[in-house]
Amino acid sequence: MFQLNIDRDVSIRLFNDRDADELFQLVMNSREYLREWLGWLDFTQRVEDSAAFINETLKALVDTGGYPKSAAITYKDAIAGTIGFNEINKFHKIGIIGYWLGEGFQGKGIMTKACRALTNYGFKTAGLNRIEIRVAEGNLKSKAIPKRLGFTEEGKIRQAEWLYDHYVDHILYGMLAEEWENK
Repeated sequence: MFQLNIDRDVSIRLFNDRDADELFQLVMNSREYLREWLGWLDFTQRVEDSAAFINETLKALVDTGGYPKSAAITYKDAIAGTIGFNEINKFHKIGIIGYWLGEGFQGKGIMTKACRALTNYGFKTAGLNRIEIRVAEGNLKSKAIPKRLGFTEEGKIRQAEWLYDHYVDHILYGMLAEEWENK
């Protein structure tokens, strides 16, 4: 079972079916805050939508070979957000990390710790050679994470994501296994 205990307060773990209510409440409490950068919020209207998301993430474990497509970030045992490999290319050994954090959990270093732990897991346990993080160009808080972890800014993906009524460009950050090892 996938679980990364990062420190006394922060961990990453697989979702379970009992998490639907808590995840739904986190999304509802942070809905306006998250809406600026996450395009899926209109698809989360009921607890059952969060339950369906959790079921999808657990089924995806088979497709990815056991790597989390999305897992719960917990802070002091409360679900604070999610992180995982949005995509894994097993042939090329590339993983793309995606993440979000509820509004009330911002500014505590949680996401930097979680992203560092998942990157380390990706290279050391999952055997990836490259990890990417793609961030909306204007999302300064999210862009700070890969920069803080030493990822290289590699370019811009134009109109990479549709957010409700407009496209946003993504900045692509990359890290190679050999670079991570030398940190």
